[in-house]
Amino acid sequence: MAAPSWILSLLNPRKNVLASMHMKCVSTRLRKYGLRFDDLFDPMEDMDIKEALRRLPREVVDARHQRLLRAMDLSMKHQYLPDDLQAKQTPFRSYLHDMISLIKKEKAEREALGAMPLYQRTIP
Repeated sequence: MAAPSWILSLLNPRKNVLASMHMKCVSTRLRKYGLRFDDLFDPMEDMDIKEALRRLPREVVDARHQRLLRAMDLSMKHQYLPDDLQAKQTPFRSYLHDMISLIKKEKAEREALGAMPLYQRTIP
């Protein structure tokens, strides 16, 4: 279900000053630790994200893992990346959204055809 256009314009940083301020704040925080926004998605929370990470090339997943380890290490030391490295970071360069949208389309197609889902979460 698509959101109404007024909600989309409210959340668009190009049209809303508050949304652009929030995006800048998030970008600054991610740059301090050398993370990308897609690194914040938890594969244990959403099975679609877990499947997307499984389908991505090994180099992309390894780079994600290294960024997360570096961020945890910096956080434990109460430090940030040096300023020259912070300037090189690209926090909103997505590597996961395309794969997630593909998986959601496949999931919707399977449901439309009446097939069983690829994976089901079970609670022990």
